[in-house]
Amino acid sequence: MNPIIPLSISDRLKTQHLALATITFHLSAEQLIYKPVQEKWGIRENMAHLAKYQILFSERIDKILTSDTPNFEPYRAENDKQFEKWVQKSPETLLGEINFDRKFLNEKFESLTETDLQKAGIHSTFGKLNVSVWTEFFLLHEAHHLFTIFKLAHTVSISG
Repeated sequence: MNPIIPLSISDRLKTQHLALATITFHLSAEQLIYKPVQEKWGIRENMAHLAKYQILFSERIDKILTSDTPNFEPYRAENDKQFEKWVQKSPETLLGEINFDRKFLNEKFESLTETDLQKAGIHSTFGKLNVSVWTEFFLLHEAHHLFTIFKLAHTVSISG
């Protein structure tokens, strides 16, 4: 454990994503791909977003650490030409990729220094965020999608 990273951040970074398996383990393949509203994401789209966004977050942290206060636009899956490729992956593959990539993300954070944590990037909506605050933002964003998946997993029309 890196003692300079707040425990509330390091613990969630290590474990929060594990809720995904707990939330989805009892669901059938049909439930995992079901979309209650065609224009909205179902569980698989949310999982694809979590997998893709985790990689994007890691890349953004790398850029913050190696650049002088880089600028970032909000990630929008609808503008990502590669997102459909992610959606086509099986939920099991997505879960495996999230878990695999999180190991490397945690290793990255274990090596950060106090100076690294204070480096910042500029988010076009939220302004200047240092690595610690950017990580909090990532974790809250991930939690939002985990809660969305939880709600979808417990929708009567697919689980009842």
